[in-house]
Amino acid sequence: MQLASNISFDDTSNAFEAKSDKALKKANFLFSVVNNPIMSTLSTGSVRLGLALRLPIKGIIKHTVFEHFCGGENIEDSRKTIKELGDYNIGTILDYSVEGEDDEQSFDKTRDEIVRTIEEAAKTERIPFSVFKVTGLADSPLLIKIQSGKVLTEEEKNAFERVRQRVDVICKKAFELSVPILIDAEETWLQEPIDKLAYEMMKKYNQSSCIVFNTFQMYRTDTLEGLKKAFHYAAMDNYYLGAKLVRGAYMEKERERAEEMGYESPIQPTKEASDDNFNKALAFCIDNQQRVSVVCGSHNEYSNYYLALLMEKHNMKNDDPRVWFAQLYGMSDNISFNLAKAGYNVAKYVPYGPVKSVMPYLLRRASENTSVAGQSSRELSLIRRELKRRKSLS
Repeated sequence: MQLASNISFDDTSNAFEAKSDKALKKANFLFSVVNNPIMSTLSTGSVRLGLALRLPIKGIIKHTVFEHFCGGENIEDSRKTIKELGDYNIGTILDYSVEGEDDEQSFDKTRDEIVRTIEEAAKTERIPFSVFKVTGLADSPLLIKIQSGKVLTEEEKNAFERVRQRVDVICKKAFELSVPILIDAEETWLQEPIDKLAYEMMKKYNQSSCIVFNTFQMYRTDTLEGLKKAFHYAAMDNYYLGAKLVRGAYMEKERERAEEMGYESPIQPTKEASDDNFNKALAFCIDNQQRVSVVCGSHNEYSNYYLALLMEKHNMKNDDPRVWFAQLYGMSDNISFNLAKAGYNVAKYVPYGPVKSVMPYLLRRASENTSVAGQSSRELSLIRRELKRRKSLS
């Protein structure tokens, strides 16, 4: 079966329409490095060493990898990126990617910055969502202790109440300004208290529309069942379920910990099993569209195509507000721009923050692109195809 809109993710003229020749050549260089494991390891190692030695490398980083994958050092800097994406009908999800210190002052500062992203989103249709990680608002060991079922001290109980209040401040602001808010998923050993907070916020703020979204990592063996349970809770308590679906971001860490601690890995045994799980979750969400809104956070071409097929099968309009496609800024433009051109709701996750503070995010990006089979090779082949096409026209 083919889509009536006949989307092609191979159309590089659409995919890179927003990029100048100079920007495309820079992208070619970056992905050439990332695609080579040895070069990637050497480059990331050099950056880590340079930062540790406080060498003057900020300018080099800012005008290469940072510029490609990030919107700017703050919200104001990011407005140029927001406009550029908006000109092609692609929304921006401002992702404050600073990994702060584990102290109350830092947690409060992160809360206030997330509130600012919501206020910015309320001013423009070009920012359809805001997003946050609970570990930006909470001490990870505290979340781990809660999940383990250990008894909390009075001090720890008070600390977690402050976490709940920070989450509530963010979700309440999102509700008041009608800006949907995405709660990112994290490692399995601290995810349960995050899920409970997410559903508590949904029950409070999703009574009349979908404001709060939880994230489901479909490379986990238990997540499809977890999604169905979340739907059951929403139906029982009569609120809307917001579901952001991703494959997952902690595969190697999850498997290593499971092996070290002697428990069964929570991760699907194969990529094919993860893909199947993800696509079943998409079908479940669309089958239950009356109560579920879904954000498909995927760089997998088939999954995005499959979601478009599901929408067509259910006679849903391309721009149905209950369905969004999302990719990371600087990656998979062939998916984002071609879907947007066909009239689907599309948004890019756009990280921002001071260069040095965002480096942990950027280094993970480089590592993931190198380790995920075919991802950087696919990016590189599309970029080179577009460069060749442009050269033939000149």
